[in-house]
This record gives sequence, structure tokens and C-alpha cells, in this order.
Amino acid sequence: MRDSVRFIRQGRVVELKSFGPTETLLDHLRLTERACGTKEGCNEGDCGACTVAVGTHEDGKVVYRPVNACILFVGQLDGKEIVTVEDIAGSGGLHPVQQAMVDHHGSQCGFCTPGIVMSLFALYQDAGRATPPPRAVIDEWLSGNLCRCTGYRPIVEAARTALSAPPDDMFTRSAEATGGVLQFLADAEDVFVGTDQRFFAAPRSVEALAALYERHPDATLVAGATDVGLWITKQFRPVEKVIHLGRVDGLDRIEDVGPAVIIGATATYEAATDALAGIDPDIGAVVRRIGSRQVRASGTIGGNIANGSPIGDTPPMLIALGATLELVSAKANRAVPLEDFFIAYGRQDRQPGEFVAGVLVPKLKAGQVFRAYKISKRFDQDISAVMGAFLFTLADGVITEARIAFGGLAGTPKRAAAVEARLIGVAPGSAAAWSPAMEAFAEDFQPLTDMRASAHYRLETARALLGKALLETAGAPTTRTRVIGQREARQEGAHVGA
Repeated sequence: MRDSVRFIRQGRVVELKSFGPTETLLDHLRLTERACGTKEGCNEGDCGACTVAVGTHEDGKVVYRPVNACILFVGQLDGKEIVTVEDIAGSGGLHPVQQAMVDHHGSQCGFCTPGIVMSLFALYQDAGRATPPPRAVIDEWLSGNLCRCTGYRPIVEAARTALSAPPDDMFTRSAEATGGVLQFLADAEDVFVGTDQRFFAAPRSVEALAALYERHPDATLVAGATDVGLWITKQFRPVEKVIHLGRVDGLDRIEDVGPAVIIGATATYEAATDALAGIDPDIGAVVRRIGSRQVRASGTIGGNIANGSPIGDTPPMLIALGATLELVSAKANRAVPLEDFFIAYGRQDRQPGEFVAGVLVPKLKAGQVFRAYKISKRFDQDISAVMGAFLFTLADGVITEARIAFGGLAGTPKRAAAVEARLIGVAPGSAAAWSPAMEAFAEDFQPLTDMRASAHYRLETARALLGKALLETAGAPTTRTRVIGQREARQEGAHVGA
């Protein structure tokens, strides 16, 4: 067992043996290193002013991703490289991204600029990108960086200039050496820093995790910290014991097992997007709207489930698909239908010492149609007011089975059982036959009014989404309206059993 965390900073390995279990990377950079180029803005992972790049060794190469330093715990960086805005200029002058920002006047007050530069730096390092990337790609990479004074036109122009050639900087030139060090840091040891009363731990195996969590069932499990980080920065909760899941071997697996896909608990949104979109494009469209690229690089599918939020975006979709949750403890493993995992607001069917290990997501079968819609005030980086997911099984032109789940309408992600029952035998194109199902929403849900939406709005929106899903199902297979509102041409029958 190792009593320290180790990471690469400015070309050298840093070893930390003393730090608080919830000390953020932002605080470490600004208060310990005095590297103050990285800014504190919202302190909740929204504005992007604190963006840094984190390098990992994957498939024989070093990959850099933008992350929010304000809600990432410094212990989570074990075995990685941390790159900040101070680090990227070489001996020959500014980095191409920095120089382009100067040339195109991409900064005014400058507060958000370091985070914007680091998001573009991570995109710059992406060897698989187009040269230059399409405007939509640049916009998506910048969606997690808010600028209130400059306007995005000069920033996008700077991005197009900087990204007009393949990556070539001191990071690409030293990638082989960096990769070797990262491989060395990825040892097989468990990490435990602190005492039994206050610690940061990062076990290396599922068995070590289960044993540690059995000894400390009061510890807080952390995967990406995109939720737990806000407990610290906004709610000021006293979290004394942190068990980080990010080093557990195999817990990030993404595996196609024929009729289903297994998503491990620590698989990030970014890593899981393609596998989930392969089940249905709507899932990929929704996942790409969860937070920003920074959030999706850190946040995990398992965390979105385990935190039990009634407004999480993935649980309604996974419930509609009939997903099964894998729960593990030192005593036993068990499988639970995801819809049964959520008991009440803030309560899940999880015993002391038991943790989410993964989720089995069935693929669509012949005759099935899936739809999912995220409704929020902003398109990007916003929490859902209503999240609806629909799975219809069709035979002879009528619905023989319906699985419908919503987020935002109850204290948990919840199926619309009464609505489902009234859709059996209904032709999806017959609006008159929907009336009983529309009325049944009041039996299934009694939503609350809050800052995101009123109870009335939520119920009416849920009804409208059901109608939208049914109309699209009836209108397939020649066209289908995606969640982003675009018409997408489809091959005949491609939507059924895809």
C-alpha cells in the first residue's frame, strides 16, 4: 500500500503525502503551488475559468482532456499529468493557442481566458481531429467556458487559426517520454493517505475496494466528483473519508456482450457515449448535453446512478431500456433492476458496504422503437426540468409493450406505469386513442414546482413528449426527429431493431 499520490507537473513527478481528503486541485494549484493562472469562478464546474488539462496514457499514447479543477480532488490525479496555462508556452514563445488568442483579440478582462486556452489546448492535442475542426466541434469544446465580455467570434477565429495545422509543440514532442512515466506511475498498489479517522484512499482492485468499504461504510465513494465536489464547494459538508474509485482495475469497462452493453461504474460519459449511442442515437444526443466536455471527461455513468438524483439524465433512459444494476460488497454480489434501485428521494436500495459496480443495458430488439428527450432552459450545460424516455414494442401496427420513464416528475427517476398500461393495443399514429394515456399522467406523478419549472409545466411537457414520441414512432422509418431538432434521413426500417 502506498501512502502518497503521484502525478506529473511541468515534466517532473510530484509526490504528495499530506493533503486533505477533499482538497481540490484548484486549491492545490493556487494555494500550495501558487500557480494562480487557473482561476476560481463559479466553483461548481459551470463557468470553466478553472479548466486545466489532464494527461493520461491510453492505448499507447498520451491523451489530454479538459477538466474543472474546482470540483476535482487532488487525490484523483494520481498517475496522471496536470497541465495548466502557465505550463504550455515553450522556450520559443507562446503556445500556438495562446498566440492565436493574442492575434485575434480573443481576451478582454482575461479572467476566463486561461480556461478557454486550456480547453483549446486539449483540442489542439487531439491528433484525430480535422484540421481545422468544423465550427460545431469548436463550439462544443468551448461550451463549458463562459465569456461575458469578449464574445465568442474572436475566440473561435483564434481556435481555427491555432488548429489549422496538426499538433506540434513540446507536449507532442515529449509524448513518448511522458507516456513512459505515466506507465510507471500506474502501479498495482492501493493508495491510502491519512488515518482511519480521516483519509483519501484509492484501491486498485474490486476486492480491495470491497474490503475497505466494509471497514468504512461511512466513507464517501467518489468517481468523477462532479456531484460530490459541490458538496464541498457549495454545501460545505464535512467529508472526512473519501474512497476514490478511479484506480480500480476493470471498473471502467465498456463491453458489448451481444444482446446488451455493460457499462462499468467508473466509465465516464465521454468514454460511454459511443456505446450508448450505438443502442440508439437519442441516447448519445442526450449524453452529449450532460454538462460540458469538462464534466463529461470526469463524470461517470455509475455516479449519475448512484447519487440517486431525481433529475439525473441517464437513469430514465436506462430504466426505459430495462437496465440491470450490478451491486457488489465484500459479502456478496447481486443484480437489481435499475427501476427498483431508487426507493425514495435520497434513498436507494444499497446496503452498508455495497457499491455500484456496473450496469447491464439491453439493446433494442426487433420491433422496438426508443426515444429520449431532455428539456432544459439552456441547451448546453443545464439541468433538466423534464427528462423523458420511451420504449415501444410494436406488432401488427400497435403497441404491445411500453416502458416509459421520467426524471424531474417525482422524488426519484420513475416509470409511468398507468400511462404504459393505457398504451397497450394503441396504434402510435392514432391521437384519439392516446387520450386515456394522457389523462393517466396524474395517476403516476405529482411533480413539484421549483426554480426550473412549475408542476403544471412539467406535467404538460411530459404529455407533449409522449405525443412527440408516438408521432415519431408512427412516422418512422423514413424520417425521425432527433432530440436536437434536426431531421435525419434513415434507411427503410433502420429504426427498428437497430
